[in-house]
Amino acid sequence: MKAATLEQKIFSLSGKGDFDQLAMDVFRFQYERVSVYRTFCKALGRRPHQVSQVGDIPFLPIQFFKTHKIRVGNNSPEKIFTSSGTSGQKASKHYVNSLKMYENSFHSAFREFYGEVENYVVLALLPSYLERKGSSLIYMAKALIEKSRFPESGFYLNDYEGLARALKQMERAGKKILLIGVSFALLDLIEREQFHLKHTIVMETGGMKGRRKEMTREELHHRLCKGFGIQNVHSEYGMCELLSQAYSKGKGRFFCPSSMQVLIREPEDPFQLLPAGNSGGINCIDLANLYSCAFIATQDLGKEHPDGSFEVLGRFDESDLRGCNLMVI
Repeated sequence: MKAATLEQKIFSLSGKGDFDQLAMDVFRFQYERVSVYRTFCKALGRRPHQVSQVGDIPFLPIQFFKTHKIRVGNNSPEKIFTSSGTSGQKASKHYVNSLKMYENSFHSAFREFYGEVENYVVLALLPSYLERKGSSLIYMAKALIEKSRFPESGFYLNDYEGLARALKQMERAGKKILLIGVSFALLDLIEREQFHLKHTIVMETGGMKGRRKEMTREELHHRLCKGFGIQNVHSEYGMCELLSQAYSKGKGRFFCPSSMQVLIREPEDPFQLLPAGNSGGINCIDLANLYSCAFIATQDLGKEHPDGSFEVLGRFDESDLRGCNLMVI
């Protein structure tokens, strides 16, 4: 199937049956055109004629984005997104052939969960991301800000006073507000100011490591709810290796947009998928990743629920990874 046809179908899905069929089409497309993924599939003995359902599709370990160029073709990419990583670790690189695909993905996902971004004042508190190059989150936030029809929308690097002033002013005016921020910066904000927000969605994007003492999601959300005077904290689940994002409207239960699906794998056997209700490694199908790899085995631990939502329970460390020796190509 041609790339243009697949692009059109990815953002016009209407149900699970359509998703599964399109996932199979994308698998065949990427097997033929993404050399690293094809080599990986062959090493596992999984060729297209041996893959008859979504559960048979091999998921590429996310570590490959640190060591290989995962992409269709050899032309210069439009953008290279990089992971933040931790000190001393090699960053992942996502070679993006089509920024249009990324923009279509995050705009359609936002619309699916929250409506038109034009109707929101978008306030971004993302200092650790703004301070480095190649952040896919900054690219998305910038596009949402530009699409907002309110001049107050913008980035607030370390201007907590200015952000608090804008937030309170927009609240008094009854505007719909999206405050998207990295966890440690949101905590810094509520330690400087107290709020009683009625019209604001507070969305945390994670990001505590190296900045503050680590805490559980429950503790983080409890402190943010108290400091902002809100009932629930929203969350975004995304990463530089993906072009789709899942969203949680509270209690850490994420739902995927139409272009994305999460499956749970057995921790001791990366090729066995688990039914809902079990905990294990998170596998992502991200159909918007048409020109890299749509089938990624992350290093996150999670649990899928019967309603289709999932939660993130933590991460594998290097000693927890199983089966990766045969995945090295």
